[in-house]
Amino acid sequence: MCYNTRFSHIYVERRIRNHPRTEQILLRFPQAQIVEIEHYKDVFNRHGQDCVRQHQAQALILAEKTDHFFYEGAPVCQDFGNTNFYYCSTMMNCIYDCSYCYLKGMYPSGHMVLFVNIEDYLEELDHILKTQNMYVCISYDADLLAMEAVTGYVRLWSAYAAKHENLKLEIRTKCAGHAMWDLPCLSNVIYAFTLSPQKMIDAFEKETPSAFARIVCAAEGLKKGFPVRLCFDPMLYLPSWKTDYLQLLSQIDRIFGDRMLHDGWEKLVDVSVGTFRISQEYMKKLRRVEPFAPAVQYPYVNCNGVYQYPPELLKKMESFMITELTQRMDKENIYHE
Repeated sequence: MCYNTRFSHIYVERRIRNHPRTEQILLRFPQAQIVEIEHYKDVFNRHGQDCVRQHQAQALILAEKTDHFFYEGAPVCQDFGNTNFYYCSTMMNCIYDCSYCYLKGMYPSGHMVLFVNIEDYLEELDHILKTQNMYVCISYDADLLAMEAVTGYVRLWSAYAAKHENLKLEIRTKCAGHAMWDLPCLSNVIYAFTLSPQKMIDAFEKETPSAFARIVCAAEGLKKGFPVRLCFDPMLYLPSWKTDYLQLLSQIDRIFGDRMLHDGWEKLVDVSVGTFRISQEYMKKLRRVEPFAPAVQYPYVNCNGVYQYPPELLKKMESFMITELTQRMDKENIYHE
């Protein structure tokens, strides 16, 4: 089957058609067909969409966010010991196509929504930060760094964080674009790299950078003094999982050593460990749209509304990883779901 190229079609809400950021983004895609719409949900929330097929020819939807700029962090997400844990979505959906991604269970569409009014997010944050600290994950429902060349949003967030010491940002990514290290180096902006063994990337994480590329990118950030977090989360099961994760850890050791980062593990802000888990609501749809994905169709157990590996396997996988990591770094910097 022949698909259109990514962003060959761009839908634009009429009310933000002349927004400066809309115009900047459209200039990047001069060949795209522009379709004006009343509201992004007219396209994004249509019934009967096939989000898996749509990923093969993603459209971009430019919209305005009007409410609910920040949400409290979900119980299945790690807060790394921070209070006032929130996340926000300046984008919805991802350019990567991981078969196990919860977004396929959460959203009705595979197209990407970009809210152009990021200044409204920052204005609301101004009010909140007057009364409390905040830990905000800005890249949960999309990979912002993978879209930075289009949006420039990570640079905007960084500039804002530089002026607010009581704000801490986490930017989760599978990206390996070294241009991120041209951004300001700030102690309150953490770059969190999701790492998987290459065998699992090949099987479950289509279109994402290799394990090698991600590790090299993270190592460069460490060497330049950026706060870097490594996330072994989600850990995924294959019959060879133990060998696969040992190879991944050895690969990190080698890359750190090759770049004279002999204390690389200690330079990390922290690491996170957690096996795959997903809410029962999202899993129901995810299994329907990914019927042939082993990571999705595995016989998970439902524990209080969350699908996860059977307790014995879960404990075995996570304990193994924690044991290996404690040989490389302080245990107090290992966060475990």
